[in-house]
Amino acid sequence: MNKELDILAFGAHPDDVEIGMGATLAHYSEMGWKVGICDLTRAELSSNGTLEIRESEAKKAADLLGVNTRLQLGFPDRGFFVHPSFISQIVEIIRSYRPTHVFAPFSKDRHPDHVACHYLVKEAVFNAGLAKFEVNNDLPPFRPKNIFYYLIHQIETPDLVMDVTNTFHKKKAALEAYQSQFLKKMGEVSTPLNNGYIERVESRDRLFGHQAGVTYGEGFFYEKPVLIKGLFE
Repeated sequence: MNKELDILAFGAHPDDVEIGMGATLAHYSEMGWKVGICDLTRAELSSNGTLEIRESEAKKAADLLGVNTRLQLGFPDRGFFVHPSFISQIVEIIRSYRPTHVFAPFSKDRHPDHVACHYLVKEAVFNAGLAKFEVNNDLPPFRPKNIFYYLIHQIETPDLVMDVTNTFHKKKAALEAYQSQFLKKMGEVSTPLNNGYIERVESRDRLFGHQAGVTYGEGFFYEKPVLIKGLFE
Protein backbone atom coordinates (compact mmCIF):
# COMPACT_ATOMS: atom_id res chain seq x y z
CA MET A 1 0.00 0.00 0.00
CA ASN A 2 1.31 3.41 -0.98
CA LYS A 3 1.31 5.55 2.14
CA GLU A 4 2.77 8.68 0.59
CA LEU A 5 1.02 11.96 1.38
CA ASP A 6 1.27 15.36 -0.25
CA ILE A 7 0.52 17.15 3.03
CA LEU A 8 0.85 15.95 6.62
CA ALA A 9 -0.27 18.35 9.35
CA PHE A 10 0.71 17.68 12.96
CA GLY A 11 -1.26 18.91 15.96
CA ALA A 12 -0.90 18.40 19.69
CA HIS A 13 -4.62 17.64 20.11
CA PRO A 14 -7.53 16.66 17.88
CA ASP A 15 -8.99 19.99 16.61
CA ASP A 16 -5.66 21.91 16.55
CA VAL A 17 -5.12 21.36 12.84
CA GLU A 18 -8.73 22.17 12.04
CA ILE A 19 -8.48 25.47 13.92
CA GLY A 20 -5.30 26.55 12.20
CA MET A 21 -5.57 25.23 8.66
CA GLY A 22 -8.71 23.18 8.13
CA ALA A 23 -9.75 25.17 5.07
CA THR A 24 -6.31 24.77 3.49
CA LEU A 25 -6.52 20.99 3.87
CA ALA A 26 -10.00 21.04 2.35
CA HIS A 27 -8.73 23.13 -0.58
CA TYR A 28 -5.94 20.72 -1.45
CA SER A 29 -8.14 17.70 -0.89
CA GLU A 30 -10.55 19.11 -3.46
CA MET A 31 -7.60 19.40 -5.85
CA GLY A 32 -6.94 15.68 -5.47
CA TRP A 33 -3.96 15.92 -3.15
CA LYS A 34 -3.49 13.26 -0.47
CA VAL A 35 -3.68 15.03 2.89
CA GLY A 36 -3.24 13.71 6.40
CA ILE A 37 -3.45 14.77 10.04
CA CYS A 38 -1.36 13.37 12.88
CA ASP A 39 -2.57 14.11 16.42
CA LEU A 40 0.15 13.71 19.03
CA THR A 41 -2.27 13.15 21.94
CA ARG A 42 -5.84 11.98 22.49
CA ALA A 43 -6.51 15.16 24.51
CA GLU A 44 -7.40 13.08 27.55
CA LEU A 45 -7.11 16.07 29.88
CA SER A 46 -9.74 18.13 28.06
CA SER A 47 -12.20 19.69 30.48
CA ASN A 48 -15.19 18.37 28.53
CA GLY A 49 -15.90 15.27 26.48
CA THR A 50 -14.69 11.68 26.74
CA LEU A 51 -11.96 10.02 24.70
CA GLU A 52 -14.60 8.13 22.73
CA ILE A 53 -16.46 11.35 21.93
CA ARG A 54 -13.26 13.13 20.91
CA GLU A 55 -12.28 10.28 18.61
CA SER A 56 -15.71 10.30 16.97
CA GLU A 57 -15.59 14.07 16.54
CA ALA A 58 -12.09 13.92 15.05
CA LYS A 59 -13.16 11.31 12.51
CA LYS A 60 -16.19 13.35 11.49
CA ALA A 61 -14.10 16.51 11.15
CA ALA A 62 -11.52 14.70 9.01
CA ASP A 63 -14.24 13.34 6.75
CA LEU A 64 -15.72 16.81 6.30
CA LEU A 65 -12.34 18.17 5.24
CA GLY A 66 -11.59 15.28 2.88
CA VAL A 67 -8.62 14.06 4.89
CA ASN A 68 -7.22 10.77 3.57
CA THR A 69 -5.37 9.65 6.70
CA ARG A 70 -5.73 10.57 10.37
CA LEU A 71 -3.04 9.24 12.69
CA GLN A 72 -2.90 9.11 16.49
CA LEU A 73 0.43 8.82 18.32
CA GLY A 74 -1.03 8.67 21.83
CA PHE A 75 1.52 10.89 23.56
CA PRO A 76 0.42 11.84 27.10
CA ASP A 77 -1.64 15.02 27.13
CA ARG A 78 0.40 17.70 28.97
CA GLY A 79 3.11 15.08 29.40
CA PHE A 80 5.20 15.30 26.25
CA PHE A 81 8.16 17.53 25.52
CA VAL A 82 11.18 17.76 23.24
CA HIS A 83 12.80 14.41 23.98
CA PRO A 84 14.54 11.88 21.69
CA SER A 85 11.86 9.22 22.24
CA PHE A 86 9.07 11.52 21.04
CA ILE A 87 11.16 12.85 18.16
CA SER A 88 11.89 9.31 16.97
CA GLN A 89 8.20 8.40 16.85
CA ILE A 90 7.48 11.42 14.66
CA VAL A 91 10.45 10.54 12.45
CA GLU A 92 8.90 7.10 11.94
CA ILE A 93 5.67 8.71 10.77
CA ILE A 94 7.50 11.04 8.38
CA ARG A 95 9.56 8.22 6.88
CA SER A 96 6.49 6.01 6.58
CA TYR A 97 4.22 8.54 4.86
CA ARG A 98 6.90 10.62 3.06
CA PRO A 99 4.90 13.87 2.98
CA THR A 100 6.04 16.52 0.53
CA HIS A 101 4.87 19.29 2.86
CA VAL A 102 4.65 19.22 6.65
CA PHE A 103 2.71 21.61 8.89
CA ALA A 104 3.00 22.20 12.63
CA PRO A 105 1.78 24.80 15.14
CA PHE A 106 3.50 28.19 15.27
CA SER A 107 6.02 28.54 18.10
CA LYS A 108 4.18 31.37 19.88
CA ASP A 109 1.04 30.04 21.55
CA ARG A 110 -0.50 30.18 25.02
CA HIS A 111 -0.73 26.38 25.25
CA PRO A 112 2.61 24.69 26.11
CA ASP A 113 1.62 21.53 24.19
CA HIS A 114 1.30 23.52 20.97
CA VAL A 115 4.77 24.97 21.51
CA ALA A 116 6.22 21.52 22.27
CA CYS A 117 4.56 20.14 19.12
CA HIS A 118 6.20 22.90 17.06
CA TYR A 119 9.71 22.04 18.22
CA LEU A 120 9.20 18.27 18.13
CA VAL A 121 8.06 18.35 14.51
CA LYS A 122 10.83 20.75 13.53
CA GLU A 123 13.43 18.41 15.06
CA ALA A 124 11.82 15.34 13.49
CA VAL A 125 11.69 16.83 10.00
CA PHE A 126 15.42 17.47 10.16
CA ASN A 127 16.32 14.10 11.70
CA ALA A 128 14.14 12.18 9.25
CA GLY A 129 16.57 13.14 6.50
CA LEU A 130 19.70 11.93 8.30
CA ALA A 131 20.95 8.63 6.91
CA LYS A 132 22.46 7.56 10.23
CA PHE A 133 19.48 8.51 12.40
CA GLU A 134 17.97 5.13 13.24
CA VAL A 135 14.38 4.43 14.26
CA ASN A 136 12.38 1.25 14.81
CA ASN A 137 10.74 0.98 11.40
CA ASP A 138 14.12 0.83 9.60
CA LEU A 139 12.82 2.89 6.65
CA PRO A 140 15.19 4.91 4.46
CA PRO A 141 15.79 8.57 5.30
CA PHE A 142 13.38 11.13 3.93
CA ARG A 143 13.08 14.87 4.42
CA PRO A 144 9.95 16.81 3.39
CA LYS A 145 10.39 19.63 0.91
CA ASN A 146 8.79 22.25 3.17
CA ILE A 147 7.66 22.83 6.71
CA PHE A 148 5.05 25.51 7.41
CA TYR A 149 3.62 26.68 10.73
CA TYR A 150 -0.03 27.51 11.37
CA LEU A 151 -1.70 29.57 14.09
CA ILE A 152 -4.02 28.15 16.73
CA HIS A 153 -4.80 30.64 19.51
CA GLN A 154 -2.60 33.58 18.69
CA ILE A 155 -3.03 36.38 16.16
CA GLU A 156 0.30 37.25 14.59
CA THR A 157 1.22 38.78 11.24
CA PRO A 158 1.82 35.74 9.01
CA ASP A 159 4.47 35.36 6.33
CA LEU A 160 1.95 33.86 3.91
CA VAL A 161 -1.84 33.98 3.57
CA MET A 162 -3.70 31.21 1.80
CA ASP A 163 -6.95 32.20 0.10
CA VAL A 164 -9.52 29.79 1.59
CA THR A 165 -12.67 31.67 0.66
CA ASN A 166 -14.12 28.71 -1.22
CA THR A 167 -13.46 26.12 1.49
CA PHE A 168 -13.95 28.06 4.72
CA HIS A 169 -17.45 26.59 5.06
CA LYS A 170 -15.85 23.13 5.33
CA LYS A 171 -13.50 24.35 8.05
CA LYS A 172 -16.41 25.78 10.01
CA ALA A 173 -18.36 22.55 9.67
CA ALA A 174 -15.32 20.58 10.87
CA LEU A 175 -14.98 22.81 13.94
CA GLU A 176 -18.69 22.46 14.67
CA ALA A 177 -18.18 18.68 14.63
CA TYR A 178 -16.28 19.11 17.92
CA GLN A 179 -19.43 19.81 19.90
CA SER A 180 -17.86 18.63 23.14
CA GLN A 181 -15.25 21.37 22.85
CA PHE A 182 -16.97 24.32 21.20
CA LEU A 183 -20.58 23.98 22.37
CA LYS A 184 -21.22 24.43 26.08
CA LYS A 185 -23.91 22.15 27.47
CA MET A 186 -25.59 22.26 30.85
CA GLY A 187 -23.33 20.95 33.60
CA GLU A 188 -20.13 21.21 31.56
CA VAL A 189 -17.08 23.25 32.43
CA SER A 190 -16.79 26.74 30.95
CA THR A 191 -13.60 27.09 28.90
CA PRO A 192 -12.19 29.61 26.39
CA LEU A 193 -13.21 27.16 23.66
CA ASN A 194 -16.96 26.99 24.40
CA ASN A 195 -17.49 30.72 24.68
CA GLY A 196 -17.65 32.00 21.10
CA TYR A 197 -14.35 30.44 20.02
CA ILE A 198 -15.45 29.42 16.50
CA GLU A 199 -16.65 32.98 15.91
CA ARG A 200 -13.23 34.29 16.95
CA VAL A 201 -11.48 31.90 14.58
CA GLU A 202 -13.76 33.07 11.78
CA SER A 203 -12.99 36.69 12.63
CA ARG A 204 -9.26 36.00 12.45
CA ASP A 205 -9.57 34.28 9.08
CA ARG A 206 -11.69 37.17 7.85
CA LEU A 207 -8.99 39.58 9.03
CA PHE A 208 -6.23 37.69 7.21
CA GLY A 209 -8.43 37.50 4.13
CA HIS A 210 -9.19 41.22 4.27
CA GLN A 211 -5.50 42.06 4.57
CA ALA A 212 -4.75 39.93 1.50
CA GLY A 213 -7.73 41.16 -0.52
CA VAL A 214 -9.98 38.08 -0.27
CA THR A 215 -12.87 37.05 1.99
CA TYR A 216 -11.14 34.37 4.10
CA GLY A 217 -7.48 33.57 4.59
CA GLU A 218 -5.40 31.24 6.74
CA GLY A 219 -2.01 32.50 7.87
CA PHE A 220 1.25 30.56 7.81
CA PHE A 221 4.86 31.09 8.76
CA TYR A 222 7.79 29.92 6.67
CA GLU A 223 11.46 29.96 7.60
CA LYS A 224 12.97 29.97 4.10
CA PRO A 225 12.93 32.89 1.66
CA VAL A 226 9.94 32.72 -0.68
CA LEU A 227 11.08 32.47 -4.30
CA ILE A 228 9.07 34.39 -6.91
CA LYS A 229 9.70 34.74 -10.63
CA GLY A 230 8.91 38.44 -10.68
CA LEU A 231 7.50 41.13 -8.43
CA PHE A 232 4.42 41.63 -10.59
CA GLU A 233 3.47 38.08 -11.59
